Amino acid sequence: MQVPDPLPAPPPGLGEKMSTLLSWGKWAVLVCGVAGLFICAGQMAIGRKNRSTFAADGATGIPWVLGGLSLAATASSIVEVFFK
Repeated sequence: MQVPDPLPAPPPGLGEKMSTLLSWGKWAVLVCGVAGLFICAGQMAIGRKNRSTFAADGATGIPWVLGGLSLAATASSIVEVFFK
């Protein structure tokens, strides 16, 4: 006996609403990423004089921000791997 493997499909009337919701989420992640990089840059600029740990915290935050943006950019591809 073979188990059916149908393709994923949105419920009627929900596809467009989900696309809108996902596009809003992508926009929010983009705004948060830019804000995160600005915050890291500000920490590095402020910590330049006599606050080296503050500057180091800003520099340490950059890979985390870039990692989060990379994950958001590839999220749909990662999820798609499991449904092929």
